Amino acid sequence: MEIELLSFERWYVFLVILARMGAIVVSLPVFTISNAAIRVRLAVAVTMSLLLFPVLDFKLSEQQMTSIGFGLIILQEAFLGLLLGLVVQLLFFAVQFGGTIVGYQMGFAAAEILDPQHQQQVPLLSQFQNVIAILIFLALDIHHIIFRVIARSYTLLPPGNMDFSGNAIPFILTMTGQMFVLGLQLVIPVMVVLMVSMFILGIMSRVFSQLQVFMLSFPINISLALIIIGLSMQMVFTILEREFQGLQERLLHILQLV
Repeated sequence: MEIELLSFERWYVFLVILARMGAIVVSLPVFTISNAAIRVRLAVAVTMSLLLFPVLDFKLSEQQMTSIGFGLIILQEAFLGLLLGLVVQLLFFAVQFGGTIVGYQMGFAAAEILDPQHQQQVPLLSQFQNVIAILIFLALDIHHIIFRVIARSYTLLPPGNMDFSGNAIPFILTMTGQMFVLGLQLVIPVMVVLMVSMFILGIMSRVFSQLQVFMLSFPINISLALIIIGLSMQMVFTILEREFQGLQERLLHILQLV
């Protein structure tokens, strides 16, 4: 007697679900930390796939059951998962971009720290802003929203129905440009204060020629920047909350474009 759950067709369906889920889990900021073992990410992906497997009702065609057809559908699902993960990652890239600009402006150009996500040296303030964004991401339960969107994605876009001729890529490019603007919005108060500070110090250097403005600018700019960052944290939280809450709409929109 054949057990339906263990049939080859059902195993293929499970692997297709796992391909999309695994690609999304790997690309999410919370799960891209290198200190988290690969088996932990794999366990999360497999667990989520097992939860979705009994409730998803779709079948693969005979053509998709062949070696070439199955390989293509796995590649499509992995690409879609990475594309959805990229939409989430762009918000964190915006946060890091803003932190990098302010870090250089306040004199932290040489102050770098190891980023455990990508195993490379990154500006100190950029990493600080990234950690704050991840904490806000988790505090608002945005990861729950993303998992709900992923579960819904199998209904909106069943496996094997991707169309790369749509407007998904232009949408990603447009969103990338918006993320540069968002990065500046997050740090605009600090940038304005530092620009005013440098302007005043420049005037003082012309008035008092013996004043060591270069040495004086470091403690002043760093102190002012840290104070303004602390005072503007509520604004940063509000902006990130708005952007994170809009992730569901963006993810659903891109599912309609591919």
